[in-house]
Amino acid sequence: MSRSIARPVLAGLAAGLLTVPGLPTVPTTARLRAAPVCATPLAPARPVTAAPWPQQRYDPARLAPLATGAGVTVAVVDSGVDRAHPQLAERVLAGTDLLDPGGDGSRDCAGHGTGVASIIAATPRAGVAFHGLAPDARILPVRVSEQQVVQGRESGRTVSADEFAQAIRWAVDHDADVVNLSVVLYADDPEVRSAVRYAVDRDVVLVAAAGNLHDSGDPQPFPAGYDGVLGVGAIGADGGRATFSQTGPYVDLVAPGSEVLTAAPGAGHHQVEGTSYAAPFVAATAALLRQYRPELTAAQVAERIIATADPAPGAGHGGGYGAGVLNPYRAVTETSGSRAGGPRPVTALADDRPDPAVLAHRARRATARDRALLVGAVVGTTAATVVLLALVLPRGARRRWRPAGQA
Repeated sequence: MSRSIARPVLAGLAAGLLTVPGLPTVPTTARLRAAPVCATPLAPARPVTAAPWPQQRYDPARLAPLATGAGVTVAVVDSGVDRAHPQLAERVLAGTDLLDPGGDGSRDCAGHGTGVASIIAATPRAGVAFHGLAPDARILPVRVSEQQVVQGRESGRTVSADEFAQAIRWAVDHDADVVNLSVVLYADDPEVRSAVRYAVDRDVVLVAAAGNLHDSGDPQPFPAGYDGVLGVGAIGADGGRATFSQTGPYVDLVAPGSEVLTAAPGAGHHQVEGTSYAAPFVAATAALLRQYRPELTAAQVAERIIATADPAPGAGHGGGYGAGVLNPYRAVTETSGSRAGGPRPVTALADDRPDPAVLAHRARRATARDRALLVGAVVGTTAATVVLLALVLPRGARRRWRPAGQA
């Protein structure tokens, strides 16, 4: 994560949209807006009875006694998140919609954001083998795209780079602890760079996809290319780098991104691929850490995730794998701060003292969590009182309110 900001690569492509299956791109200029209607029907989904390979690799049941992401908010800046899906119905907060103002981020015309969110926080359901890595985390949807690939061609609206920067700032200002950015801009935009710095300065963990254009020369992807952002590449079930996954110094580590199962809008599930779907495994791990070790700064969370990555297979070390393969269990349980021959440190050192803005943001998050706990306690106490009165009042009336044991 400690790397200089590169000059724009293939900047001329930034004004248009690239055909990148499984990974929305953001242009540098705004596109004409249309009525808020999904232009293309989503592909059919299917139920799932067998545990997908990433779940077998990471075994959420092993992590559950330690952390589930409870009390942590993960912003998903993407195509929206469908809260009507049975596995997301209780996990999605009211967010915002920068494509169609007035929306709350819950409409997903592409299915991309719903899939990303499900990798993080899909709850277990009877008869469904799939669920998220941090199933008790809260999802804050920020809708910025509705792109999808139909018959080999990418179509759909997306926001400008300035609006993308606004989306990051909005997520930070609405108490996101972690921000997942499965969206790529192939140019170094000053507004996006400033928004990333805004998030880093406020102690927010940023996770971004490294891009799917390996066969096109690995153009520099942003926000993954910025300091303070965990850039994530993709591997397949064999542990090897997915052929589309970009390589370069912006790849901090890799996670499952080929033949990955996700929730689809409405109901059912899709099998997908792309570094878009590798990033949320890392975002979910950050959520687990923010619950299990709340005293850690965002920089320390990122350092632990990188330092506890498993070695890449064979001779695959280097830009294609970063520090190695994500290991959520090690990230949560291991206490060492680094390992011999480990990855480069993040920009902010582990013992840096947070500035007042960071402390204020932490205090606001803590207040929000305390408020939620207080509301839960009040509701629980009220329910208990109602049950108690339902039992006591009839008995008292029968005894004409004499103490028990009196004739």
